[in-house]
Amino acid sequence: MPRAALNPHASLRVRRSVGVVLALLAALSTAACIRDVPVAPYPDLPEPPASDLAVGPGDAFDVRVFDEAALSNTYVVAADGMINFPLIGLVAVGTLVPSEIEKELARRLSDGFVRSPQVSVLMKEYRSKTVTVTGQVRAPGTFGYVRHMSIVEAVARAGGFTALAKKNSVKVTRTAEGPRQILFVAVDDIGKGKSPDFILRPGDKILVEERPF
Repeated sequence: MPRAALNPHASLRVRRSVGVVLALLAALSTAACIRDVPVAPYPDLPEPPASDLAVGPGDAFDVRVFDEAALSNTYVVAADGMINFPLIGLVAVGTLVPSEIEKELARRLSDGFVRSPQVSVLMKEYRSKTVTVTGQVRAPGTFGYVRHMSIVEAVARAGGFTALAKKNSVKVTRTAEGPRQILFVAVDDIGKGKSPDFILRPGDKILVEERPF
């Protein structure tokens, strides 16, 4: 039995349909490759050491001495690590953490100045410790570190993400105490409660890269 002749117009339509399907598949594949998908979970990191909270030159903190209004004030650490405190004079606080400053002030004040002094220290600003945020944020810059500062907070201080930001693969370069570490953090997922928070350390450098098109 002779084979029916193929309709050239039908054959052309088939080829065009196959071409359209292949083009769509290619587009979907490309989109999957470049979309801002969350990175793999970053490794469990140890609790930041107490030394991260040690004060340095330029740092400001509030001191409150119970029932001693004249002694309660804001103090700024001088370049030599000292503060000038009423009654007791110069106090070396550089490299001390707030709880150690409380003990040192209480010890000095109890030496003939204040009976059983109750001292509390609250950090206002770490100027000697910073984090840097660059890349696809609205106001890149260097910002003072605060205790338990999260990466979400740092990005917010930098004005938030731009429309081009790669939000779920934010690069953090860490050099504190040891070899340099490179970590990638899914910041957008953290903000949505889908990933655990990421706590920064002094000196961390955050780079928000541009997502590809």
